[in-house]
Amino acid sequence: MKTPQDSSLGRHVDYPREYDASLLFPIARSLGRDALDIKADALPFFGNDRWHAYELSWLDTRGKPCVATATFEVPADSPNLVESKSLKLYLNSFNASRFDSDDAVRAAIARDLSNAAGAPVAVAFGLPPLRSDDVAIDLDAQDIAIESYGPPDAALLACDASDEADETLASALLKSNCPVTGQPDWASVRIAYRGPRIDRAGLLRYLVSFRDHAEFHEQCVERIFVDVLARCRPRELSVEARYTRRGGLDINPWRATPGFPPPAAGRDPRQ
Repeated sequence: MKTPQDSSLGRHVDYPREYDASLLFPIARSLGRDALDIKADALPFFGNDRWHAYELSWLDTRGKPCVATATFEVPADSPNLVESKSLKLYLNSFNASRFDSDDAVRAAIARDLSNAAGAPVAVAFGLPPLRSDDVAIDLDAQDIAIESYGPPDAALLACDASDEADETLASALLKSNCPVTGQPDWASVRIAYRGPRIDRAGLLRYLVSFRDHAEFHEQCVERIFVDVLARCRPRELSVEARYTRRGGLDINPWRATPGFPPPAAGRDPRQ
């Protein structure tokens, strides 16, 4: 498997002139998971990466442009993730290409993304609604001092084993950096759990410690999941991040312990 450094992803690239599935650049999930000691045959989580595409266009058989939005769902147990800039270039390759029908476009995207991810990818036109999480407790309202901005420091996490909790904690302060382009990636994160009560100040400091960290969206969420599971020992755990849009795409990785109900699909106001 090639690495991003072997590609043109970090350099200027002309927009494609015609549909080209070869523009998709898969990256082995094992590259990030090996550092977390996550084994492909014993994943501690299940989930998916939900992508929202805001800039999708193609030509009908008579040359008239069509536009749409779309949602893609990549399973977390797929062997590969798809690098976001390559997905942007791939979607732009539809702009000047003619297709027989909307369904032909949907089928082409599903086929190509599935081939790149190495597992079936669900593709649907349209986006989920804007959705607020009224039950989540806002971590960001805490009046605390923060001094660590990287690397991510799991030692900041703590819990009270004598106090049980069933709650959802949320923060809009998650930021990391793209390991290919160096651009900032902004996100909100929701952590739902059942088990020993997590120290909220420590959790917020931990999330902020990603601020100067370079890692893909999906890998950041898996790191948060693994660290919280190891340090706080919840019986059930769900971690969802909603990253803001860049290049007409946003990514929403979700990881949870087996059997945890999936969060309702939705978008943040910043997306």
